[in-house]
Amino acid sequence: MSPFKAFVIRQDENRKVVSAMETLAVDALDAGEVLVKVAYSSVNYKDALAATGAGKIIRRFPCVGGIDLSGTVVESSDPRFKAGDEVIATSFDIGVAHHGGYAEYARIPAGWVVPLPAGLSLFDAMALGTAGFTAALGVVRMEDNGLRPENGPVIVTGASGGVGGLAIDMLAGLGYHVVALTGKAHEEDYLKSLGAAEIKLRDTIDPAKTRPLDAGLWAGAVDNVGGDILAWVLSTMKQAGTVASIGNAQSIQLPTTVFPFILRGVSLLGIDSGYMGFPTRARVWDRLATDLKPRHLASMTRSVPFAELPGVFDDFIAGRVKGRTVIAVNG
Repeated sequence: MSPFKAFVIRQDENRKVVSAMETLAVDALDAGEVLVKVAYSSVNYKDALAATGAGKIIRRFPCVGGIDLSGTVVESSDPRFKAGDEVIATSFDIGVAHHGGYAEYARIPAGWVVPLPAGLSLFDAMALGTAGFTAALGVVRMEDNGLRPENGPVIVTGASGGVGGLAIDMLAGLGYHVVALTGKAHEEDYLKSLGAAEIKLRDTIDPAKTRPLDAGLWAGAVDNVGGDILAWVLSTMKQAGTVASIGNAQSIQLPTTVFPFILRGVSLLGIDSGYMGFPTRARVWDRLATDLKPRHLASMTRSVPFAELPGVFDDFIAGRVKGRTVIAVNG
C-alpha cells in the first residue's frame, strides 16, 4: 500500500506539542484487527485541545489525531468485519493513545468498531461523531431512568455547543419541551431553529442566590458545563427528575448539597461516551440512525477538506465555532 497523508501530533525536545501533516506507511499504524480507509473524521473540542497542546489530552507521542472516524474496511482478521463493510469508530483511545481518524488509513481494534447502521451515511456518522453519540447516550440513559415528554420540560446547558445543539434537536424531535440555556444571546434564532421552545440566558442565574432546593422546573436536564450552573440545575429539578452530566465547560467542581437527591429523588447520571461498551454503544448508534437522528443535522454541519484541517483548531479554542465540523479525508 502506498504511503498516505496523516495529521501527526508530536512533542518536541522542549516538550512542546507540535502538529503537522506528514506522510506515513501503513506499517506505522498501531495494532488492530481492522484496517479502514477513512472517508470522514470530525473536529471536537477535545481534538483542538490535543492538536494545539492547549489541553493535556494526548497520552502518547507521536499520535495521529482525530477521536472519530468513518470509512470502509480494507482488511480484517476479525470475522465480524470484512473488506467493503462501512464502519464507525469513535472514542476509546482513538486519537489520544492510538493513531486516530486524521489519516487516510487507520488500523483499529475490532472491539472499538461499529457497523454503520442503515439510515446513516459515512458523512452523517461524522456529522454526529462523538458529540452526537454523547448527546444520544445522555438521552437514552435519561429515558431508561424514566424521562418522558409528559413529565415536563428538559433544560440543555451549554446549548450552542456541538453536544448541546444536537441534544436540543434530538429531544425536540422526540416531543420534549426544550429550554436552551446559553451565554450567547445572539444564538437565540439558531437554537430555536434546532427546536428549542425557550431560551434562558446564563447571566440571569446568580450562583450566590442558588438555594439547596428551589422551585422545581425541569423533568430532565442535559448539562455540558458543570460548576455553579449544574448546582443550580440540580436545585431546580422536579420530583424524580433526571440529569445527564456530560461536560465541564465551566468547572469540574460541583458546589451542591444532597437535598436534591434525598428530598426530591433526583438522579444525576454520569455520561461516559469514551469507554461505553457493547451492546449499549451499538444500541445508541441504532437510535441515531432512527428516532434520534437530528432533523437539522445538515444545517448545523460544515465540511472542511483534509488539507485545511490544521487551520480549524484555533476557532475551537477561542469558542468561535457552533454546530459540527466534518473533515473530508477521503470523502
